[in-house]
Amino acid sequence: MNRRTKTAVLGAALLVTAGATGAAGATSSATASTASASIASAAGERQREAAALTGTAKLYRSAGDDITFSFDAHLAAKDNDDPLKATGTFEWSHYVDGDGAWAKAEVDCLLTGGKVAVVSGVITDSDLPGAEGKRVGITVHDTGRHDRLGYSWASVGNPVETKDLPKCVSSAPFEKIKKGTGDFTVVPWSPKF
Repeated sequence: MNRRTKTAVLGAALLVTAGATGAAGATSSATASTASASIASAAGERQREAAALTGTAKLYRSAGDDITFSFDAHLAAKDNDDPLKATGTFEWSHYVDGDGAWAKAEVDCLLTGGKVAVVSGVITDSDLPGAEGKRVGITVHDTGRHDRLGYSWASVGNPVETKDLPKCVSSAPFEKIKKGTGDFTVVPWSPKF
């Protein structure tokens, strides 16, 4: 092969190699961009919710009352600026010697600060006559070992008799949780003011 042919072949080979490398680089860049977008999307899906109150516990009563509260209340990250968009349910029961009642409410507000949560909701189901449709509020202090709880009817009377309780209104968490029964978890809210 003469020198001009060898130079032409070598030049063509270099151009093909450069083109292949450029295409591979572009493909690699596109793949990297797609991977980055997928990672960002997955991170967005795993974004921490704005606030939450979850768990179940029994209250301590020296007389032996059987009182249980359960919560599954959440404020999505996208609703961080509006605690009235909280969702979920909470329920409770109170029995003494087999007599008592239970109720379940749909969450309509959730405010948390540090380890304290105030949740309110409208009773959707209960065996307490006249309770359905009434709003109640509950406060939880999640201390990790000796959680405490309070409820709106401690200060305003029986939920059936309470009229027009505002959203996210409750009492201080004055009740003690029965040792070994509490697993309340409060996710603190961080509003953007």
